[in-house]
Amino acid sequence: MSSRVRLAEISEGPLSVDRLIGLVSDRGTGGIAVFIGVVREQDSGDEVASLDYTQHPTAAAALHACAERVAAAHDVRAVAVEHRVGHLEVGDLAVVVATAAVHRGPALDACRALIDELKSTVPIWKEQHLTSGAVSWVGLP
Repeated sequence: MSSRVRLAEISEGPLSVDRLIGLVSDRGTGGIAVFIGVVREQDSGDEVASLDYTQHPTAAAALHACAERVAAAHDVRAVAVEHRVGHLEVGDLAVVVATAAVHRGPALDACRALIDELKSTVPIWKEQHLTSGAVSWVGLP
Protein backbone atom coordinates (compact mmCIF):
# COMPACT_ATOMS: atom_id res chain seq x y z
CA MET A 1 0.00 0.00 0.00
CA SER A 2 1.40 3.41 -0.91
CA SER A 3 2.07 5.82 1.89
CA ARG A 4 -0.79 7.98 0.62
CA VAL A 5 -3.38 5.19 0.84
CA ARG A 6 -3.93 4.95 4.58
CA LEU A 7 -6.85 2.52 4.41
CA ALA A 8 -8.77 0.65 1.71
CA GLU A 9 -10.95 -1.94 3.42
CA ILE A 10 -14.22 -3.77 3.24
CA SER A 11 -15.78 -4.28 6.64
CA GLU A 12 -18.62 -6.27 8.14
CA GLY A 13 -18.83 -3.97 11.17
CA PRO A 14 -20.01 -0.39 11.65
CA LEU A 15 -17.95 2.35 9.99
CA SER A 16 -16.35 5.30 11.78
CA VAL A 17 -16.06 8.69 10.08
CA ASP A 18 -13.75 9.90 12.86
CA ARG A 19 -11.42 6.93 12.31
CA LEU A 20 -10.98 7.73 8.61
CA ILE A 21 -10.50 11.45 9.26
CA GLY A 22 -7.83 10.55 11.81
CA LEU A 23 -6.07 8.31 9.31
CA VAL A 24 -5.73 11.04 6.67
CA SER A 25 -4.98 13.94 9.03
CA ASP A 26 -1.50 15.32 9.53
CA ARG A 27 0.16 18.66 10.24
CA GLY A 28 0.60 19.44 6.54
CA THR A 29 -3.05 18.99 5.66
CA GLY A 30 -5.08 22.10 4.94
CA GLY A 31 -8.26 20.45 3.70
CA ILE A 32 -10.04 17.17 4.32
CA ALA A 33 -12.99 16.08 2.19
CA VAL A 34 -15.33 13.36 3.40
CA PHE A 35 -18.11 11.48 1.63
CA ILE A 36 -20.50 9.40 3.71
CA GLY A 37 -22.89 7.03 1.96
CA VAL A 38 -25.96 6.25 4.07
CA VAL A 39 -28.70 3.66 3.55
CA ARG A 40 -31.76 5.66 2.56
CA GLU A 41 -35.42 4.75 2.95
CA GLN A 42 -36.36 5.23 -0.72
CA ASP A 43 -34.84 4.21 -4.03
CA SER A 44 -36.48 4.94 -7.38
CA GLY A 45 -39.80 5.54 -5.64
CA ASP A 46 -39.71 2.25 -3.69
CA GLU A 47 -39.65 2.12 0.12
CA VAL A 48 -36.50 0.36 1.35
CA ALA A 49 -36.74 -1.68 4.57
CA SER A 50 -33.09 -2.82 4.67
CA LEU A 51 -30.35 -4.05 2.40
CA ASP A 52 -27.50 -6.50 2.14
CA TYR A 53 -24.18 -5.75 0.46
CA THR A 54 -22.37 -8.70 -1.10
CA GLN A 55 -18.80 -8.61 -2.35
CA HIS A 56 -17.00 -10.59 -5.02
CA PRO A 57 -13.81 -12.34 -3.77
CA THR A 58 -11.77 -9.76 -5.74
CA ALA A 59 -13.51 -6.74 -4.18
CA ALA A 60 -10.86 -5.97 -1.54
CA ALA A 61 -8.08 -5.96 -4.14
CA ALA A 62 -10.21 -3.86 -6.49
CA LEU A 63 -10.90 -1.33 -3.72
CA HIS A 64 -7.20 -1.07 -2.91
CA ALA A 65 -6.31 -0.59 -6.60
CA CYS A 66 -9.03 2.05 -6.91
CA ALA A 67 -7.63 3.99 -3.93
CA GLU A 68 -4.10 3.74 -5.35
CA ARG A 69 -5.20 5.08 -8.75
CA VAL A 70 -7.02 8.04 -7.23
CA ALA A 71 -4.12 8.86 -4.88
CA ALA A 72 -1.70 8.80 -7.82
CA ALA A 73 -3.93 10.95 -10.03
CA HIS A 74 -4.58 13.74 -7.51
CA ASP A 75 -2.42 16.10 -5.51
CA VAL A 76 -3.37 14.59 -2.15
CA ARG A 77 -1.47 13.81 1.02
CA ALA A 78 -3.65 10.83 1.95
CA VAL A 79 -6.79 8.87 1.10
CA ALA A 80 -8.82 6.38 3.10
CA VAL A 81 -11.91 4.41 2.12
CA GLU A 82 -14.01 1.79 3.85
CA HIS A 83 -17.11 0.04 2.48
CA ARG A 84 -19.49 -2.03 4.51
CA VAL A 85 -20.83 -5.45 3.53
CA GLY A 86 -23.53 -7.60 5.12
CA HIS A 87 -26.91 -6.54 6.45
CA LEU A 88 -27.59 -2.81 6.89
CA GLU A 89 -30.64 -0.95 8.13
CA VAL A 90 -31.94 2.44 6.94
CA GLY A 91 -29.65 5.12 8.38
CA ASP A 92 -26.55 2.88 8.62
CA LEU A 93 -23.30 4.07 7.06
CA ALA A 94 -22.50 2.07 3.91
CA VAL A 95 -19.29 3.75 2.75
CA VAL A 96 -16.91 6.42 4.01
CA VAL A 97 -14.28 8.17 1.88
CA ALA A 98 -11.79 10.67 3.29
CA THR A 99 -9.13 12.54 1.33
CA ALA A 100 -6.60 15.08 2.57
CA ALA A 101 -4.57 17.66 0.69
CA VAL A 102 -2.70 20.88 1.29
CA HIS A 103 -5.68 22.79 -0.18
CA ARG A 104 -9.43 22.06 -0.35
CA GLY A 105 -9.71 21.79 -4.15
CA PRO A 106 -7.58 18.68 -4.60
CA ALA A 107 -9.14 17.07 -1.50
CA LEU A 108 -12.65 17.63 -2.86
CA ASP A 109 -11.73 16.47 -6.37
CA ALA A 110 -10.07 13.30 -5.08
CA CYS A 111 -12.97 12.52 -2.76
CA ARG A 112 -15.47 12.67 -5.60
CA ALA A 113 -13.17 10.69 -7.91
CA LEU A 114 -12.70 7.97 -5.30
CA ILE A 115 -16.39 7.40 -4.59
CA ASP A 116 -17.26 7.56 -8.30
CA GLU A 117 -14.52 5.10 -9.28
CA LEU A 118 -15.37 2.80 -6.37
CA LYS A 119 -19.01 2.64 -7.49
CA SER A 120 -18.04 1.90 -11.10
CA THR A 121 -15.16 -0.58 -10.59
CA VAL A 122 -15.39 -2.38 -7.23
CA PRO A 123 -17.58 -5.51 -7.37
CA ILE A 124 -19.91 -4.88 -4.44
CA TRP A 125 -23.62 -5.45 -5.02
CA LYS A 126 -26.63 -4.22 -3.13
CA GLU A 127 -29.71 -6.37 -2.49
CA GLN A 128 -32.49 -4.06 -1.35
CA HIS A 129 -35.35 -5.48 0.68
CA LEU A 130 -38.39 -3.34 -0.03
CA THR A 131 -41.29 -2.78 2.35
CA SER A 132 -43.56 -4.34 -0.27
CA GLY A 133 -41.72 -7.63 0.20
CA ALA A 134 -39.98 -7.37 -3.17
CA VAL A 135 -36.22 -7.57 -3.60
CA SER A 136 -34.21 -5.29 -5.88
CA TRP A 137 -30.56 -5.80 -6.88
CA VAL A 138 -28.36 -2.78 -7.63
CA GLY A 139 -24.89 -2.77 -9.15
CA LEU A 140 -24.91 -6.19 -10.78
CA PRO A 141 -22.72 -6.52 -13.89
